[in-house]
Amino acid sequence: MAIFLPCYVLTVLPAPYFKKYGQRPGLIAFVDGVTAAAIGAIVVLGRRTVFADGLGPDPVKVVLLIATIGLLVRFKKLPEPVLIFAAGLIGLGVFPLFGR
Repeated sequence: MAIFLPCYVLTVLPAPYFKKYGQRPGLIAFVDGVTAAAIGAIVVLGRRTVFADGLGPDPVKVVLLIATIGLLVRFKKLPEPVLIFAAGLIGLGVFPLFGR
């Protein structure tokens, strides 16, 4: 959570000003940079989560990853809370099969 706090603070708090100054090249570049940093952090966290123990991928996490990507591909505008809830349900269903 703390990893995303700077990106959140630097984009959400000044959001009212984006409408007024949103077409300025410097602001556009800043938002693009923050977005790229957030995506990079998500990729790093995802990789560390799936390969957490260094012994290979965790089967439960791999199933969750594939199912989540499938949901995102199938439903282009899926709200994040729905995606998180769906991943939780998938995890509850998959854990008894592969869990430790």
